[in-house]
Amino acid sequence: MASSIALSPSTVPGQNQLLRSSFHGSALPPSAISLTSNKQIHHVSKTCLKITAKFDLKPPPYPLDALEPHMSRSTLEYHWGKHHRAYVDNLNRQIEGTELDELSLEDIILKTYNKGDLLPQFNNAAQIWNHDFLWESIKPGGGGKPTGELLELIERDFDSFEKFLEEFKSAAATQFGSGWAWLAYKDNTIGHPRPSEKDRKLVILKSPNAVNPLVWDYAPILTIDVWEHAYYLDFQNRRPDYISTFISNLISWEAADLRLQKAKVEAAEKAKEKEKKKTEDSDTDSSSSESDSDSE
Repeated sequence: MASSIALSPSTVPGQNQLLRSSFHGSALPPSAISLTSNKQIHHVSKTCLKITAKFDLKPPPYPLDALEPHMSRSTLEYHWGKHHRAYVDNLNRQIEGTELDELSLEDIILKTYNKGDLLPQFNNAAQIWNHDFLWESIKPGGGGKPTGELLELIERDFDSFEKFLEEFKSAAATQFGSGWAWLAYKDNTIGHPRPSEKDRKLVILKSPNAVNPLVWDYAPILTIDVWEHAYYLDFQNRRPDYISTFISNLISWEAADLRLQKAKVEAAEKAKEKEKKKTEDSDTDSSSSESDSDSE
């Protein structure tokens, strides 16, 4: 049976990008994803241009009252309009004029996570990403039960959908203090000595404060925010009631399914690249051995 786990941190920073998307783990349709980058070109001199990028506050993909009565307009105005906005404003101030100013949001997260020794910019960068991901994880008229391959994997990896719900609720309820609970896809076949289809599985994670699965090389599928500001106006200190309402009435299983499909494609591409590199290394070793033989 699967259980909630936390892993040792392991990160590999990606390549620099000027265009910054807040959806590394999201496979939502292009129309549902907008870049959180607003390029600004400042003329430094007649012959020199300095290009910087500013992160923008992206609104939820629905009106602020669309989730009522399960999540009130007041909560979204407070959660998105104040907390999410503060993360964006703070990060823009923190990275201005630094080497982070030209990185994507995901690269800033990985670089400032610093293998667990957090740099000052991490919390704001990760919280921007987490909240963009959260708003896409829910929808008006959500909840219910997934279908297709996502449901099949949940039933395979957690024995049943009902057991998955129990474990997901437990992870969200037992995350001490502020944090998040996640459903994520882990491709253990990369670097695994005995790869098998079973290794490509869904897992439940919980993370403190702003930490998210990206820093552990997981592909997040779904999340719930258990910071108190996510639910206090509607549920006061009744976190279990908020969690049950969130799962039963707000989850977008369609978004989760699209993210799963993207995670599988990316895992297959990584495996292909690994095999290609292995073949190239083998060919290089063979050529080197032949050269040594010829020289003798």
